[in-house]
Amino acid sequence: MDVGGYFGHDRAERMARQRVQDKWMDAYAPMRHIDPILIVTTLVLALVGIAMIYSATVQRLELQELPRTLFASRQLVNLAVGTVAMIVVAAVDHRYVRAYSPVIYLGVLVLLGLVLTPLGVEANGAQRWIVIGSFQLQPSELAKIAVIITLAAVLHERKGEPGFLTLVFSLVLVGVPMLLIFLEPDLGTMLVFVWLVFVLLLVGGMRATYMLGLGALGIAGVVLAFKLELLQSYQLQRLTAFLDPSNESLARTALYNSNQSLIAIGSGQFAGKGWLQGTQTNLSYVPENHTDFIFTVVGEEFGFLGAALVLGLFGILIWRGLRIAAMAKDLFGTLLAAGIVGLIALQVFVNVGMTVGIMPVTGIPLPFISYGGTSLLSSFIAVGLLLNVHMRRF
Repeated sequence: MDVGGYFGHDRAERMARQRVQDKWMDAYAPMRHIDPILIVTTLVLALVGIAMIYSATVQRLELQELPRTLFASRQLVNLAVGTVAMIVVAAVDHRYVRAYSPVIYLGVLVLLGLVLTPLGVEANGAQRWIVIGSFQLQPSELAKIAVIITLAAVLHERKGEPGFLTLVFSLVLVGVPMLLIFLEPDLGTMLVFVWLVFVLLLVGGMRATYMLGLGALGIAGVVLAFKLELLQSYQLQRLTAFLDPSNESLARTALYNSNQSLIAIGSGQFAGKGWLQGTQTNLSYVPENHTDFIFTVVGEEFGFLGAALVLGLFGILIWRGLRIAAMAKDLFGTLLAAGIVGLIALQVFVNVGMTVGIMPVTGIPLPFISYGGTSLLSSFIAVGLLLNVHMRRF
């Protein structure tokens, strides 16, 4: 018996098994660096949203003799889909996301173009959705994530030293989806894109002189839009109502939503009236209180304490995102995380500000809480990208 050969074969088998085990550990190593605080905070916000959606719609559905949980159950399904999307996005190395950014960008442009065709669905004077079976897809929500990925990929290639041509190229990349969204029309989402460009160029190392020039260009664009009367009449009314809240001619139109929102939040006082006990909510005084104005439900039923808790959860989310941006191993990861943090922070500020009267009324949803499948899906994809960067920071 060849003892040396036997032990040599045994050693070779052990080494082969070790190599397989090492490969397996390398493949799943990122899973050991998941951010549990980020995941838990996201899920808590989504569950709070479902509770608020149920409270905002239950009385209305009963009057229509429809199932009490119709909207809440749909949002629960949206939550399940969003969770799966978050896991999938987190599992794919963000370097592959960067490599396929042109495909993601072009895919979103196709969807935005389809909205403007007969496939698009019009509601409240705007054509923003595509109906797929029982699901309404709003491509502009996905376009926010696509623009962040695309601009982050472009700026990553410039290695933190973008020049004038990069600025022009970035503006063109963002200008195309902005034009398609303007045609829907959706002024609120357009403003989100303007903010995203500013954040990503700033973090990407764009020169201060170019940033100042970009700001001046933005102001000139706003003035030109008013001069050429490019805004819809209801958009002008909303801006006029915000700038002149004492305007009696707008009291029953543009000011109505704002006034009812303030009444609902103010009636919650410090501790709120309790879940399902909000009179303004149950009587549907606040229009769209399960979508854009859902924060009024939080304010009325849980008062200052509940509103502060929800804002505190968003604060934790933003803190984790900033931490991920600072710890990212490459510029693309930093830009990706910074863009997502900027997106969430702006949407929270504008939506909550709209309900308390410090911002004009826009169609920007409250992330994770407002009713809407595409909004929730895009929010969970954003968190998946944050997890992705965090898991691969070493």
